[in-house]
Amino acid sequence: MAVKIITDSASDIPQERAKELGVRVMPLTTVFGSEEYLDGVTLTNREFYEKLIETDELPHTSQLTPFQYREAFSKAAADGDDVIYISLSSRLSGSCGSAFAAAADFDGKVSVVDSENVSVGQQLLVLYAVRLRDSGLDAASIVKELEARRSDIRVLALLDTLEYLKKGGRISPTVAFAGELLSIKPVVAVEDGQVVLVGKARGSKNGGNLLTRFVEKSGGIDFDMPYSLAYTGLDDTLLQKYIRDSEALYKGRAGSLPICTVGSTIGTHVGPGAIAVAFFASGAVARDLNS
Repeated sequence: MAVKIITDSASDIPQERAKELGVRVMPLTTVFGSEEYLDGVTLTNREFYEKLIETDELPHTSQLTPFQYREAFSKAAADGDDVIYISLSSRLSGSCGSAFAAAADFDGKVSVVDSENVSVGQQLLVLYAVRLRDSGLDAASIVKELEARRSDIRVLALLDTLEYLKKGGRISPTVAFAGELLSIKPVVAVEDGQVVLVGKARGSKNGGNLLTRFVEKSGGIDFDMPYSLAYTGLDDTLLQKYIRDSEALYKGRAGSLPICTVGSTIGTHVGPGAIAVAFFASGAVARDLNS
């Protein structure tokens, strides 16, 4: 009996990569005005940012429905296999609740794990699930381990602009104007399933230094577990600069660094030019970065 793993495109796992991993990625719908796209299928991350930069109206994503989940779960469990679905945070989308509702129809053959995260944080939990599956663990053991370790995942990001937080109504135009005038670079994190502001610095260099300090404060990176760096926008110039500036975090501990792009679920709200670090914290540390 096999274990099949499903997630959604909020995890920012490209479809080709998902095939290599033996994971199904269910695409969310990204809507620009009257135009709808399947995230990662009919709209690549690059195309998303090209459209985002060109439009004044923010796009939005539509959550998956119980019907879509029932279809996916039914197909995956058709051969008697167990299914594990790893969702984006229930505090960021109603998709997780829909998945739980659909899973109830499958008599324990389908398990839903709330990642309590999104984007590369959710992705790391999927990668860990793949590792556990490939090591031969059964579905119940995998779910138990994922739920035990998901709170160890840290996602920290440095934003290049406040414009998209303003467009989304998360900060006022006055605050955004003052921030841009002073070249304020916010650092955000995923805590308790939500994206929160944990610090801010003046200028990109200070912002990068602050991001590194938060990585260290989080306990450092467990290089025996999945980890990743990510960026939003059309190129990774800012991320490559950060990697050079924060070399001490990785030197002698990691070879090539895994890098991915952040898609529409988070990219809509932070805009281009953001960089992120996602990892399992090394050792037991406090989750609240403001403590």
